[in-house]
Amino acid sequence: MSSVLSTLAATRQPKSLPASLSAVRASARATPATVSDGVGVPTLHHTVVEFANLDHGATAPALVGVAEAAERILRTYGSVHRGAGYASRLTTGWFEEARSEVAHFVGLGEDSHVVFTRNTTDALALLAHVLPDNAQVFVFESVHHAALLPWPAERTTRLSVPSSPEAAIATVDAALSRFRATSDAPALVVITGACNVTGEIWPIGELAIVARSHGARSVVDAAQLAPHRVIDVAAWGVDYVAFSGHKMYAPYGAGVLAGRADWLDAADPYLPAGGASKRVTTDDVVWSEGPARHEGGTPNAVGAIALAAAAAKLRAHRHAIENHEHRVHGIIRDGLSALPGVHILHVLGSDEEPVDGVGVTTFTVDGYDPTLVAQVLADEHGIAVRDGRFCAHLLCDERLGKGATAVRASIGLATTVEHAHRLVAAVRALVERGPAFEYVHTPGIGWAPVGDERDLSEPRPW
Repeated sequence: MSSVLSTLAATRQPKSLPASLSAVRASARATPATVSDGVGVPTLHHTVVEFANLDHGATAPALVGVAEAAERILRTYGSVHRGAGYASRLTTGWFEEARSEVAHFVGLGEDSHVVFTRNTTDALALLAHVLPDNAQVFVFESVHHAALLPWPAERTTRLSVPSSPEAAIATVDAALSRFRATSDAPALVVITGACNVTGEIWPIGELAIVARSHGARSVVDAAQLAPHRVIDVAAWGVDYVAFSGHKMYAPYGAGVLAGRADWLDAADPYLPAGGASKRVTTDDVVWSEGPARHEGGTPNAVGAIALAAAAAKLRAHRHAIENHEHRVHGIIRDGLSALPGVHILHVLGSDEEPVDGVGVTTFTVDGYDPTLVAQVLADEHGIAVRDGRFCAHLLCDERLGKGATAVRASIGLATTVEHAHRLVAAVRALVERGPAFEYVHTPGIGWAPVGDERDLSEPRPW
């Protein structure tokens, strides 16, 4: 093992954490720990620094409690609803308790289902599958592709990117008014909980009221909201909510569609297979009722239970989590907005009148390709951010320019106050002095530092 990797491995052991880092972690004990706390990464400066995870918006590291729950499950893991043995019975019980935990987490009412899926994309595709044949869908062009693309094109109305919460509400009201003037068909309004590009929270309750006033249903894409704020289907008055486990500290390939039962019960199974079928004869199939109708095959019970464990942790620590994220996000937002040539992206608000949001800050730096900015932050400062168009191409085209990209810093429980200050200092250094090393751009590959001698490989985990 190289000397850099030896140092890196040492920093991954809690007993080797520096005193300053121990103090930071001690001050944040009110929030749950993640499995990535204390991971070290090598920089081009021949140092090893604590990994600054500012890419929670893509995937969040598992909570320690979630990893422990998953390990416990795997000791007695069996197929759910499939056997009389101890492992199967135990896993089945936990799987159904996970469904109840998730229902509590989202404030689900009566006559509703929690269906476990692979992720938010899969959950929204399931909802698209169960839409009545003549249903019309209304969706803003600013949404994530997972919420933009699954609906039938001939029955989808795309709404322009609004400039304020009030504009969003007015746009939906006007579109539904026009639709109802000629049709009494079912309708669905797709609502972003928190924008994955800017973090801004949309006026969920108000949009749901407008939808109901026109006899339409609503679904909330809560992928970016669920890890950070309370999800309450009943209080909002929405009909469905979708989110992913891997963004809320349970990265084990599970997601959720939760909401009204009638469309789900009336539709053909999403995955026609065992589990979804109650009885099969030579000329007929009787399908299962309830969530099982759309959970064909052997479900990802470990993922579903891990997701429920994360939901329980988040619910128990919600106040502390919001306080921590408010502090860290404020450091980043205020620090970056004060730097010359740094521009923070907004959709519903502005620098002068920001809209409440989760801990996402998307920005550009004058004179620098966002991909290079992200690479400099990673290689010189041990900071992970995301660059690109964030699966929201229409929004980026509208706000940044055709084909333009940006840098996204998204925080969570693995982000510390030190990480936030480090990001601001790193961007300041880039603005004032440029990259500390020479970088070369290769088409199809991107930017890379010239003469990088670091060994960034790791042994396979199997």
